[in-house]
Amino acid sequence: MNRLIPGSIQVGPDRGWARSYPEDVVSKVIMKTAVRIIFRVFPAALLFSGALLLSAAVYTARAQTVSIDRDPQIADMVKAVSADHLRQLVQELAGFGTRHTLSDTTSDSRGIGAARRWIKAELERYARESGGRLMVEYDSYVQEGGIRRVEKATEIKNVIAILPGVDTADKRVFIVSGHYDSRNSDVSDAVSDAPGANDDCSGTAAVMEMARIMSKHRFKATIIFACVAGEEQGLLGSGHLAARAKQEGWQVAGMITNDIVGNSQGSGTLLRDNTRVRVFSEGIPVAAGEKEIARIRQLGMENDSPSRQLARYLKELGERYVDHLEIMLIYRPDRFLRGGDHLPFSREGFPAIRVTEMNEHFRYQHQDVRTENGLEYGDLVQHVDFEYLRKVTAMNMASLANLAASPGPPEQVQIIMEGLSNETVLAWKAPQSQDPTLSYYVLIRETSSPVWQKKIRVPATRVRLPYSKDNYFFAVQAVDAAGHESLPVFPLPAQAE
Repeated sequence: MNRLIPGSIQVGPDRGWARSYPEDVVSKVIMKTAVRIIFRVFPAALLFSGALLLSAAVYTARAQTVSIDRDPQIADMVKAVSADHLRQLVQELAGFGTRHTLSDTTSDSRGIGAARRWIKAELERYARESGGRLMVEYDSYVQEGGIRRVEKATEIKNVIAILPGVDTADKRVFIVSGHYDSRNSDVSDAVSDAPGANDDCSGTAAVMEMARIMSKHRFKATIIFACVAGEEQGLLGSGHLAARAKQEGWQVAGMITNDIVGNSQGSGTLLRDNTRVRVFSEGIPVAAGEKEIARIRQLGMENDSPSRQLARYLKELGERYVDHLEIMLIYRPDRFLRGGDHLPFSREGFPAIRVTEMNEHFRYQHQDVRTENGLEYGDLVQHVDFEYLRKVTAMNMASLANLAASPGPPEQVQIIMEGLSNETVLAWKAPQSQDPTLSYYVLIRETSSPVWQKKIRVPATRVRLPYSKDNYFFAVQAVDAAGHESLPVFPLPAQAE
């Protein structure tokens, strides 16, 4: 359990939507059909030893109440995620025998060619059901042969479905992916069975289920649902898509890959856990230059990269909307010395994270289908926990929906330097949307805390806090009238004017 700011209280169980919040912020938690978490900001003498100073005016916290509700539309989307439909998708994909990147492309029933044509046709069906809002296409290139794991020239085809944002001024793009290629014990075996039910039919099915449900709704920002190929050969499909995004100037505000997200039983330890899922994120951005790295070290920002902010966002939103699922933040780019499809996006400078089940089962991963010494090997459909996959899919979707519905993040977020002081002044500019209903959340945490501990709603773009910048980290989110929060922005120092 996370250590709290002194004087805090524990609300609710260790897992699920109820989390730990400071005593001076939490008043009560009401658990009803539409769960509401209410943060009561107590009188100024208790919270701020005075008042919040906003712009030139004094903002008193005495009557301030911050409510964070489940958006009914997002809650309905979460309810629409179907474990049965996810099972159908996984069974269909696993039924192609092998989806090895170099496997047959001409058969209608076996190999990666048949699999990608089926994925595209299924997404096109969702597009028709959406009234044409979803746009489906191949994103492809020819990978030259003679490289590691690719002996001959091979066409790599990603299948992507684009849900354009309805706000033409909002250029943000959010990408969610799973890889549809598979492998067995021999990474070069393009012929033998490699059903890949969990690695990564589970992630691909999650992406397709999100596309099915979300395409019936409208969002400010654009969402791209990507089923990528060539992951097992070295992140080839995602590498091509990330390079395209960079070259074409996509404003990728966040990328989430789902890889191995359907198994709830670990090998070796024999742990069973369908209540937790891991989210991996990088600390110091791999794309950071020398000056940026020097600034990160100077300000102690090693734990506040854009990817870390995205990961924390998934934790908060996922646990807000999905019951009995705890998001475990793993503060490393990926599993130990391993990789995934988010890494090419990180290398291009985009915030990118990986979602993976809590405990992997290695007899069911990258294995020939067989029985040996009485033990079953192979990535088969019967080893997928579809209720667990439903929760992971819903967590992704709730986070994406809230992000894509949110205003853009505040701009030029700064800590104003006014000389030595035990108070902190934050100032920022409104996002370009110029929505007159916007307000903001100021986030606060101790430097040793992995997650934000206080969340205070303020109506203006300047605030004075009785918390020392020596001892706490801060960030600011924009929030619209419906309560959709932007990604947090970490402040940089600026001299007082």
